[in-house]
Amino acid sequence: TVIGETESIDAKKVRRVIACSGKVYYDLVAMRREREIDDVAVIRVEQLYPFPHKALATELKLYPKATEVIWCQDEPANQGAWFHVQHHLLENMIDGQKLGYAGRQASASPAVGYYAKHNEQQKALLDAAFAKLRGVVLNK
Repeated sequence: TVIGETESIDAKKVRRVIACSGKVYYDLVAMRREREIDDVAVIRVEQLYPFPHKALATELKLYPKATEVIWCQDEPANQGAWFHVQHHLLENMIDGQKLGYAGRQASASPAVGYYAKHNEQQKALLDAAFAKLRGVVLNK
């Protein structure tokens, strides 16, 4: 239901945990390797209902110095899991942590329809997953 970090990273260094579901995981890990980032953990939440609270809480506890949790998704904000998972993520975070979103903006269409535009949006959402928190940030 929850697949923890599979790479060898120092849990004591982790300041941000990126949670995601699906294939965006592979893009996130590739970007982390490419940029040589060693303070971000990437975990997969592969069961959205019923939500795996205990498994997620167990994973988040592995990173006591993490101050940020990011939900990253390929889909537009209004079509992916973001609105379903945000309150579940908050429930499992520790006090003082911030929750952010990295993904495409809300859209009436599930796909942009142009390959170049898709790649541009994909790069932007991956950049947002590793960048300073912007937009709506929820505090625990």
